[in-house]
Amino acid sequence: MPLKTMVYVDAFNLYYGALKGTPYKWLDILTLVRNMLTANNDIVGIKYFTAKVNPRPNDPQQPFRQSLYLRALATINAQCVYGHYLSHVISMPLANPTAGQSPFVRVIKTEEKGSDVNIASHLLVDAFENRYDCAVLISGDSDLQTPVKMAITKFNKTVGVLNPQRGECKALKAVASFYKHIRQPVLSASQFPPVLADAHGSFHKPQGW
Repeated sequence: MPLKTMVYVDAFNLYYGALKGTPYKWLDILTLVRNMLTANNDIVGIKYFTAKVNPRPNDPQQPFRQSLYLRALATINAQCVYGHYLSHVISMPLANPTAGQSPFVRVIKTEEKGSDVNIASHLLVDAFENRYDCAVLISGDSDLQTPVKMAITKFNKTVGVLNPQRGECKALKAVASFYKHIRQPVLSASQFPPVLADAHGSFHKPQGW
């Protein structure tokens, strides 16, 4: 009997773990999960946890690229759940300061707020409401260990982890029903077509992606 399967995507963790600096940002989450699971998994929903980015002086097109990608996700009926970004200027020490100069440099630090709580909440509420037999978490964030464990032990659900990070997440691996790393070949094989279409017309993969 097919397993009713929900997918929960930690977008920040996925991007910085597996996509940044690669040609695989135009990622079809549905195809990715199908490529990594078995034919017995019936994907009934995808929840993509992210935050809207703001333009930066060195990258004013960043929000436009994100909007195109979110539009692409809508073609596979992914539901976006939004947190928010906080950016602020902080001083950080240099690894190799030059003698006679300040050992600190001022940088813009961006943090995503809300997504880990949102993921945990949706994972557990969906388990309580019996919306899935199997949950798939795309993240390598050890902070999500407790909700994964609770969905398994309290609601008798199968919860697997697809880790986009290079390093092993021992906390998630210790509690997950199954655990796999997302590797470059499966990313390459799980891309949207360069041109997609929706009710508003056709649109293209962002330049440089």
